[in-house]
Amino acid sequence: MRYRLRYLQHDLELGEGEFAVGRNASCQLSLDDPLVSRRHAILEVGASGVTVEDLGSRNGVLVNGVRIEGRVPVAVGDRILIGSQELTLLAGREPTAPVANIPKMTLPRVAINTPSGGTPRVEPDPEPSMIRRADQFKTLGGVAEKALAMGKAPEAERLLASALADVIESTRAGRFLPPMLVDQAAKFSAKLATATGKGGWADYVIELYDAQKRPPPAAVIDELYNAMRKVTAVDMPRLRGYIANLKPYVPSYSPAERFLFQRLEGLERLAALR
Repeated sequence: MRYRLRYLQHDLELGEGEFAVGRNASCQLSLDDPLVSRRHAILEVGASGVTVEDLGSRNGVLVNGVRIEGRVPVAVGDRILIGSQELTLLAGREPTAPVANIPKMTLPRVAINTPSGGTPRVEPDPEPSMIRRADQFKTLGGVAEKALAMGKAPEAERLLASALADVIESTRAGRFLPPMLVDQAAKFSAKLATATGKGGWADYVIELYDAQKRPPPAAVIDELYNAMRKVTAVDMPRLRGYIANLKPYVPSYSPAERFLFQRLEGLERLAALR
């Protein structure tokens, strides 16, 4: 049987295995709630059903209003209270056609472009915590997208803030991030800039790709153009510095990458008009 977890009127699909809930950014569902412990609870989905376990949290876990001890089974329709956040277990939507098992893949090492005449640098494999963060974006992304579509920008911002903060702090610490994770974080940050009008989310995207020494993908640049028409202010020195840092790499770019760089220069001109 398949299961969903309803949170804030949105549904998260639960795959087989463990699903951590807490304030810690490494949890699959990160809750920004002072009553929630860093790793508060674990939901485990198996062939026999779903269980929830209180991980020794200060405020405990309540199932249907009753505080639990250790690990207990939960059934479809049960309400789980973690801090002040209520989650409801629902039956999952069964696929209309059989879904093939897809084996887990090991992310390859990624060679980063260097200026003409330089030696390509091979980055180390991503840390397991960063792979978990990419999985968390997959989990929360659909919920955040729905919130944005419904005009609930503060809700989407609250859902994504912890995950986005973890990505930028890892960037500032010089850790290697999977390119897919960078693009996911940038996409949501650019959408938040458009939805909230906060220039800081646009600055986030620029800082992220400045550290990667590459231009954003076309979809992220498109969203940045949308954001520039909504935000009150952006960090122009940061944007200009980012473009200047990319210029030595342009001779080694493909035609498509050069076009992205030209669009960044156009973005700078648009931002300067704000």
